[in-house]
Amino acid sequence: MNGLSQSASAPLTADQLLGLDDSHLDTLPDGHRLQGAVANAFAALCEDARKAGFDPAIASSYRSFDRQLAIYNAKVSGARTVHDDDGAIVVMEALAPVQQLHAILRFSALPGTSRHHWGTDLDIYDRKAVPAEYAVQLTPQEVSTGGVFDAFHCWLDERIALEQSHGFFRPYAVDRGGVSPERWHLSYAPLSQSCDGRLDAGMLRQAWRVLPGGAELALQDVVNAELDDLLERYVRVPADWCPRA
Repeated sequence: MNGLSQSASAPLTADQLLGLDDSHLDTLPDGHRLQGAVANAFAALCEDARKAGFDPAIASSYRSFDRQLAIYNAKVSGARTVHDDDGAIVVMEALAPVQQLHAILRFSALPGTSRHHWGTDLDIYDRKAVPAEYAVQLTPQEVSTGGVFDAFHCWLDERIALEQSHGFFRPYAVDRGGVSPERWHLSYAPLSQSCDGRLDAGMLRQAWRVLPGGAELALQDVVNAELDDLLERYVRVPADWCPRA
């Protein structure tokens, strides 16, 4: 990927880690944004995949704090639907606030905590497996056995197991009782390892204290009361999610 910066391997600043500063990113021809080294590694992975008969595409790359806040708040308000592991719509009105929070965090991160803020993580699919008009949903059903993207991810499984995935591994490969397994979510370990564990409650509370345009974090009282547990359950990943550098 000519023209992409190769110097974005310095530790991210707090604002970059939180998705408040995007100066560490490059813009790809398709409009997606990643750190330059990540984009180059993904191009190499795509080249291997095409030789195997697949056509990888990015469904989601960098996501800003503001974008994550909008997604999260919309799920709390009902403007966006929340789904369970089977794809069924969760009736949020029937849940207590803390239950609503856990239902949302199963698939969507709190603003400031998403790995997509870092420019190291991306959600991918096989463009060749579906018609052009197919609306990618990023659901467990699409990537499970027999799903439209299962074959592509089986190929990825093999590459990852052999450590021939150009530095990409799955931080949410298994269900640990927090984030749902996300077979589509890849993280570029050579850079994201240095971001793991850097978030703390103080950084997040400061970021949520004064939001642009008078916005507020929905369910903030519940979030603050549960924050230590939420970080442990939905944000931190164990050291063995990838080979250590």
